[in-house]
Amino acid sequence: MTIHFRGVTPRPATLDPQARTIEAIVSTGAETARPGYIERLDLRGADLSRLIGGPVLDAHRTSSTRDQLGVVEAAEVRPEGLWVRIRLRSNDAAQAVLADIGDGTLRGLSIGYSVAEWQETRDGDRRIRTATRWTPLEVSIVPVPADPGAHFRHGGNQMETQEQTAERPAETGRQTRAQANAEIRTIAETAGLSRAWADAQIDAEAAPEETRAAAFEAMRTRSAQTATRTTRAQITIDHTDPAVVAQRAGEALFARSHPDHALSDAARPFAYMTTLDLARDCLSRAGVSTTGAAADTLITRALHTTSDFSLILGDATGRELRRAYMAAPDGVRQVARQTTARDFRAKRALQFGEGPDLAKVLEGGEFTHGTIEESQETYSLETFGRIFAISRQALVNDDLGAFTQISAKLGRAARAFENAQLVAKLEANPLMSDGDAVFHAAHGNLAGTGAAMSLTTLGNARLAMRRQTGLSGEPIDVTPRFVVVPPEVEPLAEQMLADVAATKTADVNPFENLTLVTDARLTDPVAWYVAADPAMIDGLEYAYLEGAPGPQIETRQGFEVDGVQMKVRLDFGCGWVDHRSWFKNDGA
Repeated sequence: MTIHFRGVTPRPATLDPQARTIEAIVSTGAETARPGYIERLDLRGADLSRLIGGPVLDAHRTSSTRDQLGVVEAAEVRPEGLWVRIRLRSNDAAQAVLADIGDGTLRGLSIGYSVAEWQETRDGDRRIRTATRWTPLEVSIVPVPADPGAHFRHGGNQMETQEQTAERPAETGRQTRAQANAEIRTIAETAGLSRAWADAQIDAEAAPEETRAAAFEAMRTRSAQTATRTTRAQITIDHTDPAVVAQRAGEALFARSHPDHALSDAARPFAYMTTLDLARDCLSRAGVSTTGAAADTLITRALHTTSDFSLILGDATGRELRRAYMAAPDGVRQVARQTTARDFRAKRALQFGEGPDLAKVLEGGEFTHGTIEESQETYSLETFGRIFAISRQALVNDDLGAFTQISAKLGRAARAFENAQLVAKLEANPLMSDGDAVFHAAHGNLAGTGAAMSLTTLGNARLAMRRQTGLSGEPIDVTPRFVVVPPEVEPLAEQMLADVAATKTADVNPFENLTLVTDARLTDPVAWYVAADPAMIDGLEYAYLEGAPGPQIETRQGFEVDGVQMKVRLDFGCGWVDHRSWFKNDGA
């Protein structure tokens, strides 16, 4: 008599060799250990818009197209995890991977993703960061997956029919149970369950089908517990973060020099603390004893033991620098438009003409094409900066002037530097892309004969600006907004722009709506300019590096000097974008 039985092998039955497709669970949201914290993925917050059609990579490599094994055809979040259907390429490398998957010798899966929003929690001593809004970008086939529950879906089990003679029934039973136990351990490993859980299923002589159902139930229970912990404990800010401490203590140090500053509630614990008090506080939070330490010892230890102290000093000086920078006079800068540049390459400013006039279309007639003229001007950013130091002696003496005077001077100097750069562009009168200077008779923005400011010359300037035309020759009606003069012309300009309470029509001042801008950096003592509002039309423009407007400050413990070194950096550039918004009179 011959007895037939079936041996279970964990091969993925969802594999279609002809279509080169296979289904997989690429993430169950399981915990992953990261340096300093545990990371979790909330599958409910996954944005799958970029995953569908995304690449399937070889171990996250992206150096060339050879690293792409296929694409993700479909994706959705299911109770068991993030499900995808993968189609592999037809090249030899992808076919070799497909064969290994079919043999069951290649099982690891991983995903690459970007996180838009984190949620901080604590589980005892463990810091847990849960990605609540995130975007999967790619799926990778890897040897060692971070998520043990990621797997190629088996679907049904492939059965291999074997024969056993009646003379050896005991051996048949042992072999069948051994294969079932092996599959139970595979199920436990795939679901991220412990070895003890698998042993308990084996001791109970559970069938693989029963074990698989129990594994899914255990995974659902684990997910529910994770969600409960996330909801119960939420940490929105870490009050021990050095950056948070530096911001609060730096504000308190700044407020000592500016009593009118309204101190925030978060900074009040640091109010009125001297530099020695701040050094002692930084050392105490770092676990360094300060008992009996002299002032010099406290300052030296704080500078070299913890970064908090230098961050606090940097925040205070940065506040002072920005305050002085914003309070400094603008001059020509207020007549220029502010923008940003992404890098240090030439910034191209395209100028488009007005749209073409609409043409009449007869009944049954065709619509004709119109064109929009364009021109291009360029300029680029450059980096400027200085390093200054606050000595250890100033810190020991709690010298607030070291924070206020030096940084305030640097803030005013940064604003003055920007103004000087803009004035230089204004007076240099450079060539534009059409080959003519900014102020040129061909541009219709230069008075034919220089003359002092009067109702007549102002009227001529306004008329010339009103008559400006676009690239296609269409009128653009530029409206004057500012009059820019050197100090020598300021008294006359104030008279010409004064708001007069006229009692008769002849005494009305038609230019009282113009704003006077005086800049002492203008070197020509008689020349004057009329400019439009930079928010309405392009003209003189300046730019900062994207994300870094104005002067930026960095701090480090001094090495060349005994104290704290601070570097001020300004990424700035300016140039002409259009000539139509300005008019120049050489004066007399």
